[in-house]
Amino acid sequence: MGEYSEAFVAFDVAKKKHAVAIAAGGRTGEVRFLGEVENRPAAIERTIKKLGKRYDRLHVCFEAGPTGYGLCRQVRDLGHDCMVVAPALIPKRSGERIKTNRRDAVTLARLHRAGELTGVWVPDVVHEAVRDLVRARESGADDLRRKRQQLLSFLLRHGRIYEGGGHWTLAHRRWLARQSFEHPAQQIVFQEKIDAIEDAVQRLRRLDEQLSAVVPTWSMARVVEAYQAMRGASFLVAVIFAAEIGDVRRFDTPPQLMAFLGL
Repeated sequence: MGEYSEAFVAFDVAKKKHAVAIAAGGRTGEVRFLGEVENRPAAIERTIKKLGKRYDRLHVCFEAGPTGYGLCRQVRDLGHDCMVVAPALIPKRSGERIKTNRRDAVTLARLHRAGELTGVWVPDVVHEAVRDLVRARESGADDLRRKRQQLLSFLLRHGRIYEGGGHWTLAHRRWLARQSFEHPAQQIVFQEKIDAIEDAVQRLRRLDEQLSAVVPTWSMARVVEAYQAMRGASFLVAVIFAAEIGDVRRFDTPPQLMAFLGL
């Protein structure tokens, strides 16, 4: 009867090519750098299948980053374990300052074999899509806030101070409509900022409408509805929480959830 074998594979992911290292199972197993593989599904699949022929089980890992979760889903679809590692929780030796793709891949493979890595939760394709829409909405809201602040700063530099109460009310917008500048250049700047704000408002409104249309078809729609039963939890708050946190049942205790939120 053949001996069961396993290996721990680490990808140091990058835009074009991933550095790949492997650590054989067992405390004294060999740790070596395998080379680089192009960041294409076909090339990655060939690499995983080639290693899969040598070992009974592969345990793959890579750091969470801008390349997303596609590599993780692909490895899991091929029948192997895959962990997306939290970069901030990777153990580091004091004084270790030189970093290369090769060294990082080898280090990840060794740490993965030792069980010293902490994984992050990987959303499914649909959940990630909803999260992207939620983050686009948050980006749109931030953009609107910046454009409004830029306009207020411009007006302040020219001594135009609204004293009728809060900003962006109907009365404030009427006050803005009455503003004019003697020099054409300043009038152009003022109007451009007004138009930019209106464009940002329309963009935000479109994203809100898209969220309202998409969420009811989402698998977590019932969860979003349940969150709104809590005091102060609007539809938007519930959607953001569900998209960013996912299923709260993945946390064993409330303190774990609080720690994840930084509270």
